[in-house]
Amino acid sequence: GQNFTGLCPFHQEKTPSFAVHPVRQIYHCFGCGAGGDVFKFVMELDKCAFPEAVRTVAEKCGIPIPRPRERSPEERRENQQRTALVEMHREAAAFFARQLQQSAEGKVATAYLEDRGLNREALTRFGLGFAPSSGDALLRHLKSKYPEKLLEISGLFSRDQSGRLYDRFRRRIMFPIANEAGKVIAFGGRATGDDMPKYMNSPETPIYSKSNVLYHLDRAKEALRQNDFAILVEGYMDAIAVARAGIANVVASCGTSLAEPQIKLLGRFTRRVVVNYDPDTAGQAATERSLALLLEKEFDVRVLALPGNADPDKFLKEQGADAYKKLLAQAPPYLDYLIGRARQMDRSTAAGKLAALNFLMPYVQRLPNRLLRSEWATRIASELRVDEPVLREALRRAAAERRGEVKPKAELLAPPIRPAERRLMQMLVEAEGFREKLASEIAAGGLHRGLETERIFEVLVSVTSRGERPEAAALAAVLEERDRRVLFEVLFESSAESTWEEAESCLGVLRSRYLEQELAELQKKIEAQAAPEELTRLLVRRLELQKMLARR
Repeated sequence: GQNFTGLCPFHQEKTPSFAVHPVRQIYHCFGCGAGGDVFKFVMELDKCAFPEAVRTVAEKCGIPIPRPRERSPEERRENQQRTALVEMHREAAAFFARQLQQSAEGKVATAYLEDRGLNREALTRFGLGFAPSSGDALLRHLKSKYPEKLLEISGLFSRDQSGRLYDRFRRRIMFPIANEAGKVIAFGGRATGDDMPKYMNSPETPIYSKSNVLYHLDRAKEALRQNDFAILVEGYMDAIAVARAGIANVVASCGTSLAEPQIKLLGRFTRRVVVNYDPDTAGQAATERSLALLLEKEFDVRVLALPGNADPDKFLKEQGADAYKKLLAQAPPYLDYLIGRARQMDRSTAAGKLAALNFLMPYVQRLPNRLLRSEWATRIASELRVDEPVLREALRRAAAERRGEVKPKAELLAPPIRPAERRLMQMLVEAEGFREKLASEIAAGGLHRGLETERIFEVLVSVTSRGERPEAAALAAVLEERDRRVLFEVLFESSAESTWEEAESCLGVLRSRYLEQELAELQKKIEAQAAPEELTRLLVRRLELQKMLARR
C-alpha cells in the first residue's frame, strides 16, 4: 500500500504496528497510540525541544533555517566561535586517536588499556586516544588552522610563564566527551605515569560546561528510552565497562558530584535511576549528595552497592556481566540504602540513635511528596525504634524552623514500652508463685532480645534464676540511669493480682514480635532471589511462620 510499516520505536513489540503516511507526512502507532509529524517524531525520539528538532531535521535535509531576525555582530562572532571550537575538538579527537594507534607512546598506552580489558574494537567504539608527552604535538597540528586566541579559549592549551602556548594534555589517555548530539566538546585525560592529577578534564569553555554534560549520554539515548531507567556511574572506565557488558543505558557524571543541570538533562529521557558509584568514602559521599538532589526532583532512585568494595569496572572484570545484571535487578530503593548506612552507626545509645536520625533527616526534608515523607517517617521510626508520633512532630518542627537536624529529646529517643513488657517486669518482681517459671520461659526463648528493655529483663531474669527475690534498690545499682527510671516507673504503677494466664498472654505478645522479626528477615532473603533449593526452604519456613502468627 501507500504506507510504510515497521516496529514502533516508542514501545516494545514483535508485530509491526507503526505506520508512516508519506503523502500526509504523519506517523501513527496502532499499538501505543504515538503519532505526529516529523518534528514530533524527532522530539520524542531524541527527547529534545521543538527548535532543536527543527535544526536536526533541517541539518539532515540540507535545508538552511531562516532566521527570524538579523543577528548582531557579537552573536554572529559567538556562533562562528562555537562552530570553530566544535570543529577543533573533532580534529583533536582524530589526532589523539591516531597517536594511540600509530605512535610508540600510544602503543604503550594501548597495551595498558588492553590489560584493563579494552580491545581494539572498544578503543575505536569509544573514540579513545593518546596525548603525546612532547607538550606541543597538538599545538603544531592545529596552529596553522586556527588563530591563537581561539586556541587559547578552546581548553586544549595552557600558557607557560613566558606566555607561550603548550598542550594542556600530555602523556595521557584521552576520553572524548560529547554532547547529547554526539559532537565532541571536551576531553578527560588519564595519566599513564605518576603525573597528578590522575584524571584531568577540560576547563569550562564556550562549548563545554561540566555540569551540563553526562558522559556517554549520546550513545545511551536509545537504550534509556527502551529501558526507561539510567545507571549512573562516576567515571569514564566505569561507563565503558557497563556499556560493553551489553547495558547501554549507562551515563557518568564526569566526577564525583551530580549537578542539578545534569539531573534536568537526564530527566528528559527517564526519571528512574540506579546510582552505582564507587564504594569508597568519596563514592559514598557522592552517592548521598546525588540522592539528595534526585529526591528533590522526584526521581525513582535505587542504589547499587557492589560487594567487595568493587567499582563497576573491577566487578565486571572479576565477576562478569551476568553477576552484575543480577545485582542490578536487585538494587534496593534509596531508603533501604540510607537505612543500611544508618544501621552502621552505634544505635545502642541515645546519642548514636540521634546521629542516625540526623543522618536521615536531610533526605526526608528534600522529599516534595507528602505521602512519601509519611512512609519514610513510619519506616525510620520502626528501624530506629523511636515513637512514630513523636518523630513526626520532631520532623515537622525541624522543617518549620528550616533546620537540617532533629533536636535531642528524651521522648523521641525512648519509644513507649509495650504494656506486655511493663506487666512482665512487674511479675518478675512481684509474682511469688511463678516468678522462676516466668524467668525460665523468657530466657529459653530469648524473648527479651532486641527490646528497649533488654538490659532490665537480663538483670531480672539473672537474679530470679539464682533463686533470689529481685529488690528494687539492688537492681538500681546495676542498671544505667535510663533503665533505672523505667524500672522504677513500672514498679510504681498499680496493677491487679498476677496470674499465670495473664503472664502467658504477655509472653505471647513477645513471641509474636519474635516471629514477625524472623518473618521480615525471611522476606528479605526471598526477595534477594536465592538459589532454587534455598528458595523452596525459605518459602516453606515463611508459610510455617504465617500459620504460627495466625494462630496467635
